[in-house]
Amino acid sequence: MGSVSLKLPASRRRHGGPLSCLCSPAPLNLLMLLSLLCTNLLAFFAFFAAPPRHDPAASTTPTSNLSAHVAAIALEIGGASSSSGARLPDGLPPELLLFLTPHALPLGRDARTGLTHMPASVAASCLRSPSALALLSAFMSYAPHSACPRNATLPRRLVSKGCEPLPRRRCLSRGPRAPLPASGMGLDHRRWAGPARGGHEFLADDVLRLSASKIRIGLDVAGGAANFAARMRERGVTVVTSVLDGAGKPMNEFVAARSLFPLLLSPAHRFPFYDGVFDLVHVGTAALDEAGAPAMGQAATPEALEFFMFDVDRVLRAGGLLWIDSYLCQSEEKRRVVAKLIDRFGYKKLKWVAAEKAGGAATSTYLSVVLRKPARS
Repeated sequence: MGSVSLKLPASRRRHGGPLSCLCSPAPLNLLMLLSLLCTNLLAFFAFFAAPPRHDPAASTTPTSNLSAHVAAIALEIGGASSSSGARLPDGLPPELLLFLTPHALPLGRDARTGLTHMPASVAASCLRSPSALALLSAFMSYAPHSACPRNATLPRRLVSKGCEPLPRRRCLSRGPRAPLPASGMGLDHRRWAGPARGGHEFLADDVLRLSASKIRIGLDVAGGAANFAARMRERGVTVVTSVLDGAGKPMNEFVAARSLFPLLLSPAHRFPFYDGVFDLVHVGTAALDEAGAPAMGQAATPEALEFFMFDVDRVLRAGGLLWIDSYLCQSEEKRRVVAKLIDRFGYKKLKWVAAEKAGGAATSTYLSVVLRKPARS
């Protein structure tokens, strides 16, 4: 605001008299009034001025992109659940209708996902296929809070049709169906441990030595009676085995009776595991042949094999081993398709053996490979 010059007589200052200002007070008051007026005008214009315009496309942030993506997913889920509910036929069991009905979230709209209702987690193939829907209706026909009906084969038949995941039920489980058989379940105490029965069979110890780090946990896809998991347990490796009950054979109960971990899952289903959790994935003949058969209607098509192999790659950690064990290629063309698919992933080939099937057609070969997953940035 500037400065004001005060001229004080020396005589007054020396004798301690009162100080007097020689300047007129009128200009000083005018200057303070002008300064106050300017300050108020600046504040007025700053408050009422229109904010600057921004281009929404140019100012998009990752947070806004994420919110829009979540909102789109929520809208799609809501539309899918309402559309599937509208297509449900009459005569469905009350328990199935109750499970398929979207239930309101107890605290209202979820701020992170934008959902207001929780949709039912039932595979869409269960509702599209009349045969699968009939099986699903039979599976969900029970008296709530009582013992579950003895329909042990229904889950396997539904899973084999790609009806995964199955809906939850509000009934009490029963005990074992029958005493587990002592034979006829496909036990093999010699494979992967004793002398190889063919050039395409690898021993477990030889494969484990190929790993640059310790193998701790593995996945055996379509492992049957879990013989592979039993051999790995003897070597300190925990293996989860995906199992589908055979006709009249309680394979899941049999695997559990061996103190091993069974997982009711078809090879066509996405593995319910987080990314990169397994040190070893073991894939046999049944897994590759059935990879797309239940859900896509065609066994071992190139597209089905791609979906399967990409999911195997997802759950296998970098540096982990992929063991494709004795896959029977019925033709040379099939062997080339599988080999080309494997090459696309860029795995390091540690073992690669193709051997003719004894007593089979001239073009039938067993393919056994051990691969190491590369580290990707």
